[in-house]
Amino acid sequence: MPTPRTALVTGAAQGIGLACTRRLSDDGLRVIATDIQPTPQEREILDTPNVEYRILDVTNPTAVAEVVADTGPVDVLVNSAGVVGPNVPFWEVEDEAWRRTLEVNLTGTFNTMRAVIPGMRASGWGRIVNIASIAGKEGNPKLSAYSASKAAVIGLTKSAGKELATENILVNAIAPAVISTPMNARTAPEVLEYMLSKIPMGRIGEVDEVAELVSWLASDKCSFSTGAVYDISGGRATY
Repeated sequence: MPTPRTALVTGAAQGIGLACTRRLSDDGLRVIATDIQPTPQEREILDTPNVEYRILDVTNPTAVAEVVADTGPVDVLVNSAGVVGPNVPFWEVEDEAWRRTLEVNLTGTFNTMRAVIPGMRASGWGRIVNIASIAGKEGNPKLSAYSASKAAVIGLTKSAGKELATENILVNAIAPAVISTPMNARTAPEVLEYMLSKIPMGRIGEVDEVAELVSWLASDKCSFSTGAVYDISGGRATY
């Protein structure tokens, strides 16, 4: 029996990251689920077959490198760790809030990609899925730091996808609209109302719908797509 592939999922304790952890585990992958310190309830949810939990701050490149070294070769990387950041007008964004949002959403993604790509190149196979956002394509009012960070994740995905296109390492991004997650539960109601009003389907998305797309992007079935951005937005996306 062949050795199962190994997936590293960041932001795995809740929301999209948790759904991806469960789905990839169901697909037969060994999953290294990483997040900052989970609650006891989150830790219990993560206690499933094929899943190993590791505490990880993706903004710490040394810690990221250590987790990857301890894990062994990583075949699939799902970057789901993220923060909404400040829900205020652009001119009221404070320096620390701006820095922290980009540090988690963008630099954290860079740190994990940089750590796993050498192993993927050595094995000649890899799949990287970065969770971006429709905000990175269209911008959302009062979410300037978040929108900017996710736009940068899209640019990073496209660049890396082109660099690795001939090495069977596919790098793609997903751009969800509003998804039912604990992170969005902390978003200001008027911001959520604005985002929902933009969705022709008239509803928010579910984490399992996102995980379904991630499952395909992380598999051999995805073989001729890299540097792409997949909208999962209920029709909101305009390009």
